[in-house]
Formats: sequence, structure tokens, C-alpha cells
Amino acid sequence: MMHRACAATGTIVALLPPAAALVALLLSGCNLAPHYATPATAPPASYKEAVPGGDASAQGWKLAEPRDAVLRNGWWRMYQDPQLNELESQVAISNQSIIAAAANYRAAHALVLEAQAQLFPTFTLAPSATREKSSAALAQIGSAGVSGASTATSTAGGVPQSAVTAPHNIFALPLEATYQLDLWGSVRNTVAANRFSAQASAATLANTVLSTQSTLAEDYFQLRVADEQRRILESTVADDRESLHLVRTLVASGVDSEADVASAESALESAQASATDAGVARAQYEHAIAVLIGVSPAAFSIPYQHLSQPLPVIPVGLPSDLLERRPDIATAERQVAETNAQIGVARAAFFPALTLSASGGYESTAVSNLFNAPNRFWSVGPSISQTVFDAGAHRAALMQAHALNDSQVATYRQTVLSAFQSVEDNLAALRIYAVELRQAHQATMAAKKAVELTVVLFRNGVDSYVNLITVQNAFLAARENELQVQLRQLIASVTLINALGGGWSTAQREQDERTAMRPPASSIPAPAPPQNSHGSANPPAIPLGEITPDEIIKLNNDVMGPDPADSPPATGTTAPPSPEAPPQGGPPAK
Repeated sequence: MMHRACAATGTIVALLPPAAALVALLLSGCNLAPHYATPATAPPASYKEAVPGGDASAQGWKLAEPRDAVLRNGWWRMYQDPQLNELESQVAISNQSIIAAAANYRAAHALVLEAQAQLFPTFTLAPSATREKSSAALAQIGSAGVSGASTATSTAGGVPQSAVTAPHNIFALPLEATYQLDLWGSVRNTVAANRFSAQASAATLANTVLSTQSTLAEDYFQLRVADEQRRILESTVADDRESLHLVRTLVASGVDSEADVASAESALESAQASATDAGVARAQYEHAIAVLIGVSPAAFSIPYQHLSQPLPVIPVGLPSDLLERRPDIATAERQVAETNAQIGVARAAFFPALTLSASGGYESTAVSNLFNAPNRFWSVGPSISQTVFDAGAHRAALMQAHALNDSQVATYRQTVLSAFQSVEDNLAALRIYAVELRQAHQATMAAKKAVELTVVLFRNGVDSYVNLITVQNAFLAARENELQVQLRQLIASVTLINALGGGWSTAQREQDERTAMRPPASSIPAPAPPQNSHGSANPPAIPLGEITPDEIIKLNNDVMGPDPADSPPATGTTAPPSPEAPPQGGPPAK
């Protein structure tokens, strides 16, 4: 159809006068690229794992009616953590990967401008000044009235030979213009392909920003869990140290053996190693966050605080909305459009190229009379070129363009399928983790109750302190397991937000492009390292002296997490809360 349309245009142009035909060719050049339409996909009517009903605050997501609730930019504010808000605000400014992605967009935009320049004529001004001397042999060529050697050596066309061959100056001021008519859409399709590539680069930039923000949130939550885990492990170390003290006392009394001492020492050393390992993990998360916000790890620290993180209720829209809200899908779709335009470029190579050229200017042997009318020169005329034989090179290029387009269409559809899978995976994960967290919390509560009952038995002289320490360690292990489930739930919520596009949409692409066109500052000052009330980023140490049963119960209450059934959702509205909102759903930071 595209070839028939071009043939019809050529027939109409042939019936017009020459001047009108030229204008018609300029205005109605053919475009040999296939008509582009977004590759068809089959999004489901609803998410399989988004089952209506249930406790939205517990499962961490809710079905959102159209226009009822959507993710917004600044999605991390849903977690109501001022420290996280402050860190996320620095990502788009200071992260070096984002700066590199913005620079890649500017490079892609420059290619669009470069291709657009081919739609206009090219003017070349090349002034020159030369001094030359012609040879006597050349002076004889074309001599008028040459009758013999003696005459030829004395005159050249009636002019003395010495005058013809004498050194002389030539001054020239030529202006040349060339313009290749885009009859078959080669230049226009090149411009379109580069524009689509730039739009894909803008979507890649948005995807890089979202991915970096999500990674920072995950690292931040893991750091907070490491803080809480260290508190639990410090309590375990204190309990094991007290248990070792009691075992040694019993050995001295002849009740226990040295084997019991070795077991108690092994338990204590293992607990101390685990506590040390938690400190290493925290330091690594802190360093990772520093790099994500573009700061040297040596100049950055995050204060310790209790984990009191509510799980936000994430609005989940329709699957069809996902095609407009995922920047990676937008990138793949723009790359399909780019390869479609490249087919038009490959097709145009089969047709002749028509070039208009003109030149004019002045030349003289003296600068003083360079611009005299007799010293003018000019030339104008079209030229046409057509490849007669290329051994199938153009046909192979067209085959390659079609193959690349087919490959990109498949990549786009696979990206869509992977996006649906990611949303389904995290919807299921949040629902299952909500159940698992309740079960883990119940197990922790049961272990805590066992400690309290054992304390009563110990006070009444029915049970020993060794059994009290044993059930206390069981409680701490149950609390640590609950903490890990809570971490997996938080990370799954961040991943779900990422899978839903993080509040981005294709309508925001132009804003991303304008933002990327502003180069970043040459230097970024490192923020001052924050400090906590204890003067360092380390948690306060658990007392290592004698621990009474009452102190054990107090410590257990201190390391307990909130009941998942009682934790209010961070937000269920269309707009995120302000960054100044204080954390809810947990004990205050110490």
C-alpha cells in the first residue's frame, strides 16, 4: 500500500508544470515506514491475586476503583518516616546513575536535532586566497594561431608567454548550497526514529529513578531491621552470659558438670558472633544508602531508632492501567516505534536520491576588484543518483530492519507479561506475609507468656533460673523470626509499588525530558552526618550485669513489635501524607 501511494503521488506530480511539480514533491514526499500501532497485548480484566474483600490494612493493598485511589509521586511518604523522606529527596539530585541516565537522554535528544538538520539545505562559504604560476606547457594548450615552435614559445593566444606563466594571485569568495529532497521519507523516518529513541531514553531515566528509590527504601528498612535485630541479639547475649554464670555456680556446687559449662560458653560465643554480624550488616546498609544518595560513606551516618514502621495500604488499579504506568513498558514500546521507523529508512534506500545544488560567488586576481560584476560566477542544477547494483545489500538491510522490529515487538510483549507477573507475585506475597506475620506474632506472644509464667514459678521456688533463661532465649528467637517476616513484608510492599510504576505515567514523560535537559551542578556538597541522642549510630547497649526476672520481662516488652492486627494503615487515601507526619503504629524511638 505504501508503494502504491507513492506511485499515485508520482503520477499527480507528473501532470503538473515543472515548478509546481517541484513544490508538490517537496510537500508530498512519500513515507515508506509501515503504519505504526502499539503492539497488541491481552491484559487480564483483573489481577488474580487481588481478591476482593479481606482486611486491606492487614494485606497491605486494596482494590482501587477507577480514579478512586492511585499512586502518586513521592510514594515513599506512605511509610510516614521523616528520615526516609529526607533520604529519598536526595536520590534524584545526587545519585550518579540517575545523572548518567539524564546525560544519556540529552545525547539522544542531540541526535534528534542532528537528524532534523538534514531537512534543510546546507550552505557552505569557502573564501580562499592563492598564489600560483602556470607552466609554459599548459600555457600552450588552446593557444590561438600556433604555427610553429618558435611562435608557441613567444606567444600564447596573442598574449606574451611571460605574462601567462608569470606568478599571480587568485582571490575567491564562493558560496555553495546543497539540498537533498526527502522524497521517500528517509530523513523524516530517521528523525522519527531518533525522537522515539529519545523518548525511550526519557522513560529509561524514569525507570532508573524509580529503581534507585526502591533500592534505597529496601536498604533503609533492612537497616532498621538490623537495628532491631541487634537489640534482640544483645538481649540474647546478656541472657547467655547470665546462664553461663549460673552454670558455673552450679558446677562449683557439684550440681552440673563441665560439659554444661562448655555448652553455655558455646551458646554465649555464638550469640556474640551473631550480634557482631548484625553490626556488620547495618554498616553495609548504611554505606549502600550513602552511595545511593551520592555521598561518601565516610561522611554519612544514620541514627539508630526502634523499628516502628507501619505497612501502607497500596492502591492497586486495573491491569490495563499498568501499560501506562510502568516506565520500562514505555521504554519497550518506544523502541518498537523506533524500529518501525527504521524500516522506512531501509525501504527508502531502494529509490533514487534527488539533490539540488547551486554555487556562486566572486573570483579575481586582485582584492580591490573582487566584487566587480564581471568577476561573478554561478552554477545551478539538480542531480539524481540511483544504486544500480549492490549485491543485495539494501535488501539485506531491509530484512534486518524487519527482524529487529519483530524482536522488539516480542521484547515489548515479554516486558508486559513480566510486569503482570511482578504485580501478581507481590500481591500474593503481601497477602501471605500478612497471615505469616500474624502467626509469627502469636508465636512470639506465646513465648513471652511462657517467660512470664516461668518467672512466677522461679519466684515461688518451683523452677530454676536456667529454665528461665532457656524460655527467654526461645522468646528472643521467636521475636527475631517475626522481625524477619516483617522485613519481607515491607520489602514486598516496596517491590509492589515499583511493579505498579511508583506513580509514574506516560503523561509525565515530557516533564522527565524537561528535567533531564537541565545538567546537574558540577559539585554536590556532602550533607552533615546526622546524630542521634546517644551521639552515635549504634544502639544503646543492653546492661550486662545481673539481670533479675523483672528486668527480663521489661526487656521482653521493650523488644516486642506491634500487633499486626492493631497497626493502623499508613494511608488509604489518594494523596500521600505530608513528610512531616510522625511515625505511627509502633513504640517511640529511643
